[in-house]
Amino acid sequence: MKNSNTNRLDLEDLIPLTIREHIFRLLLITVASVIMAINIKSFVDAGSLFPGGFNGLTLLLQRTMQSYFHLYLPFSVINFLLNLIPAVISYRFIGKRFTIYSCLMIVLTSILTDLIPSMPITDDILLICIFGGIINGVSIGLCLFARATSGGTDFIAVALSEKLNIDAWNYILIGNAAMLVIAGLLFGWDKALYSIIFQFASTQVVKMLDVRYKRSTLFIISDKSEQIYEDLKELTHHSATLFHGTGLYNGNPRTMLYTVIASNQVKKMIKIIKKIDPHAFINVIKTQRINGNFYQRPND
Repeated sequence: MKNSNTNRLDLEDLIPLTIREHIFRLLLITVASVIMAINIKSFVDAGSLFPGGFNGLTLLLQRTMQSYFHLYLPFSVINFLLNLIPAVISYRFIGKRFTIYSCLMIVLTSILTDLIPSMPITDDILLICIFGGIINGVSIGLCLFARATSGGTDFIAVALSEKLNIDAWNYILIGNAAMLVIAGLLFGWDKALYSIIFQFASTQVVKMLDVRYKRSTLFIISDKSEQIYEDLKELTHHSATLFHGTGLYNGNPRTMLYTVIASNQVKKMIKIIKKIDPHAFINVIKTQRINGNFYQRPND
């Protein structure tokens, strides 16, 4: 059990920690916006590619108006209009702070894309697709790490997944495919096919960086399992199962905690466990799939 002094210190530390967290999130989103805008004005423009999501749709509309109607529309104007309704849906059904941070990402990316001049780096289309896709994935990964999105289709996918329990990402994939078909018809199939390579590279990087849906199983053998469980429950909001057994080396009674937590919480949890019981034995296993109730931190 924690004493009152410890609780008071935790409460006092909470406020500056929250401020630091917000500053960190703002910094990540700013960096992600700069990277994404530079990537659009260098690799994406150089290859006349179409990224996935509303950024790709914005570029498709912008290039269509310019090529077929000789009308130039700023990237920011089109992107703001496309994201307007999804942002309202996200604000009402997903999370207010989550939506505000995501809108900041959209606004910064859009304005910077209009302000930054075209800056092609290479003419090699394969290098453009691969490295452009990797850089795009890094920017999206930073945004996700800040618990926000780059907007557009992500708003729709998260809303449908959380509220209707629908795996919306397949529908987003179909939408991206339809956009590439239109782009191929209007601007040539080579641009559409190379855009697939760009999107694939980006998706692989995002999967590697996004830890929201990665799980780890912990087996904790300790003489202080109940004390460890109290801290585990407080940190992760997950429960655990306690097993009683016998250590076969010396015949002493032992206890083992079994739990599944988010992978990004493992390092901090191990540090807490070792502080409580330096002799604890911990086995961490990568969890491929779980079926049942699992606490997922809600979008704020």
